[in-house]
Amino acid sequence: MVKLTKRQKVAADTVENEKLYKLAEAVDIVKANATSKFDETVEIAMNLGVDPRHADQMVRGVIQLPNGTGKSVRVAVFARGDKAEEAKAAGAELVGAEDLMEIIQGGNMDFDRCIASPDMMAIVGRLGKVLGPRGLMPNPKLGTVTPNVAEAVKAAKGGQVEFRAEKTGIVHAGLGKSSFTKEALNENIKAFIDAVMKAKPSGVKGQYVRKIAVSSTMGPGVKLELTELF
Repeated sequence: MVKLTKRQKVAADTVENEKLYKLAEAVDIVKANATSKFDETVEIAMNLGVDPRHADQMVRGVIQLPNGTGKSVRVAVFARGDKAEEAKAAGAELVGAEDLMEIIQGGNMDFDRCIASPDMMAIVGRLGKVLGPRGLMPNPKLGTVTPNVAEAVKAAKGGQVEFRAEKTGIVHAGLGKSSFTKEALNENIKAFIDAVMKAKPSGVKGQYVRKIAVSSTMGPGVKLELTELF
């Protein structure tokens, strides 16, 4: 059993386990409980009524948060020539082709997003077993395989969040920092929930969204009242 610190016990006492909170109240509680010395990430966990093992029940997408994430995102880009220069100018930390493939094969995974121009996919495809399990494989549906690599880099660094249902049907993401205003966090959370709702797969039967909880990195989860959200 995990032993709670004194600070965590105090925070846990501010939340009723079985109560469902309105979003505004939940965000107030999350911000109040983010008392660590670092700027805690505000996170969301959505429990969906899906089985991602079935292709027609996979939930995956991307959302540009209205107020960004507050996180510094490192980007790797597979591109050559002018597109490589455009990616560097847009702020990509790692840019290359075969040389970048060798860096990744050598174990350097010091990046959060991987983008590729379409002509690079023959190279990127060789890294499927490395990038895929980490959720880093470029995908045209997510805008990470694109001829416009500079815009993709800017989007990744400007608050774009990818989401994907885990094996248990849970979608998890960081949606800002505890230092954000309550209004900014409310907007980000609503935008994310809306994106997940729009990504509802055709094979879903019954209730799509079962539970939603928000928390800070070190704080307790606060369950949301679903009826006000959709």
